[in-house]
Amino acid sequence: MSRPESGASDGHPRHDDFTTPHALTPIELPLADGQPSTSLDLKTQIIRFAITGAGSGVLDFGLTVFLQYIVGAPFWIAKSLGFILGTTTAYLLNRRWTFEATPSFTRFLAVAALYGITFFVNVGLYTWLSHMWPVELIYSFAAYVVAQGTATVINFVVQRLVIFRMR
Repeated sequence: MSRPESGASDGHPRHDDFTTPHALTPIELPLADGQPSTSLDLKTQIIRFAITGAGSGVLDFGLTVFLQYIVGAPFWIAKSLGFILGTTTAYLLNRRWTFEATPSFTRFLAVAALYGITFFVNVGLYTWLSHMWPVELIYSFAAYVVAQGTATVINFVVQRLVIFRMR
């Protein structure tokens, strides 16, 4: 078996080094100017975090309500899948736009661990409140706000003070 040559006849460049290990990385969005900026102040980061969180929250709550009320999924399954969609979106946007951090496998693992913790806080609070209150959309929204608000505060503090300061 032979290796493809650089600049193969089809005009597409080929990777010459097939022995170099490459770490798997999550989906990445490009930085605005290609270089990370560490000069964003707290106010800017909070505003960007809030905008990202609002958009991710719409995805989270929308999927949760759809699965719970339309599909008939149990509270914890609906919220779990909503949480996964929302937090994945939030991580990708926050890493690039809010904290303007370069890709890092260590940072990705730290965020995954943090999201694992906040997953149980978020889903646990939502499920507990959903069992305490009537099964109506307004109460589901209130449970979502309490659970998401708690998880959001934990996420912002840990990401700003620890995770996005990691190299």
